[in-house]
Amino acid sequence: MGSLRAWQDAGLVFSTTSNEACKMFDAALTQYAKWTNDQTLGGIEGSLSKLQAADPNFIMGHVITNGLTLIGTGSSVRLDRKLDKEIKKMLALSQSQPLTEREKLHVSALELFANGELPKACDTWEQILHNHPTDLLAIKFAHDTYFYLGRQTQMRDSIARVYPHWTHDIPLSSYLKGMYSFGLMETNFFDRAEKLAYEALAINQTDAWSVHTIAHVNEMKPDLKSGLAFMKQTESNWKGSDMLSCHNYWHWALYFIEQGDYEAALTIYDTHPLNTVAQVLYRSQMPVSGTMLDIIDNCSMLYRLQLEYGSCRPFLDGGVQSCNRNLGARTNTTQELLTSLQELVQSLLPAGWRIGSNAQEMFCPAAHPCALNCKSKVTRNLLSMPPDRT
Repeated sequence: MGSLRAWQDAGLVFSTTSNEACKMFDAALTQYAKWTNDQTLGGIEGSLSKLQAADPNFIMGHVITNGLTLIGTGSSVRLDRKLDKEIKKMLALSQSQPLTEREKLHVSALELFANGELPKACDTWEQILHNHPTDLLAIKFAHDTYFYLGRQTQMRDSIARVYPHWTHDIPLSSYLKGMYSFGLMETNFFDRAEKLAYEALAINQTDAWSVHTIAHVNEMKPDLKSGLAFMKQTESNWKGSDMLSCHNYWHWALYFIEQGDYEAALTIYDTHPLNTVAQVLYRSQMPVSGTMLDIIDNCSMLYRLQLEYGSCRPFLDGGVQSCNRNLGARTNTTQELLTSLQELVQSLLPAGWRIGSNAQEMFCPAAHPCALNCKSKVTRNLLSMPPDRT
């Protein structure tokens, strides 16, 4: 794909006359699907910059730029005035030119997401996919948002519905196998998930999301021996996927924690792109993407080690406290965060504590020590109860 004509031939018409804008849109979307910045293009940021320069009024250019910012969860229209301005600019632009129905729905979905209406945003992306099952941007945005919402069944079925339309001649079709396999794994179809992930890797061994699926499968079976062997054997294939390698190293370290080999887990933390906070604290030169996912992985790993092993490594105390230091600041933003967390906790019980993926149940071991010091009896009781494992 790439050119204006190629997009039209695929039934995905764009409201632009710029061939270059379409190529840069394709470049950004490809990197997003692969979880890898192509440095020859300046990464995703470079591609988006070139896209905007080619056609500043290309509405889908604004959609993918704003969408990736929102999906990254590192910012919001409430806290980021620039992002809020860009969303409003996109909305105004969408009203000033004729658009296809698909493009209008993309704009609407992002507006809903920006306003915190994530389920409705997913419904809108599904509306797009009903008529355009090969719209990879809608597929990816829906897939990632279902993940944030902890909606495993919808994440699986969203891909299942479009999967038959993705024939092998469509660019990036193997990545649909990886996404589908992840949904299957999240809904406990481990053997089917593993088979499909290996099919994807047979086509493209650098597919870090399929590696991620297999890492989950081995964690859930559990088959720690196979998991450790797989991560070691395939490391050279996926470590270049800079947007996901940190998370895959996180999974690798989980196997060691599960075995009680905490020093091995710490070795991964110290020598691979999992030490984002360490870089900030100690000005390490190791390159990492610095995304919110990296920071979450870092905090999660340190806290798991703190619970299991904290008394033996003083560094962990500093690392964990650096992650939590902002919670001690008495600011309006901090109070809003704490209030939001309290509301989240109280909503978890009826939801079965479904947040993110099966492997990311960090809230469960973290909740019990929090319950001991909680002043609210209702919240303390909620935190003390085990999550629904069904």
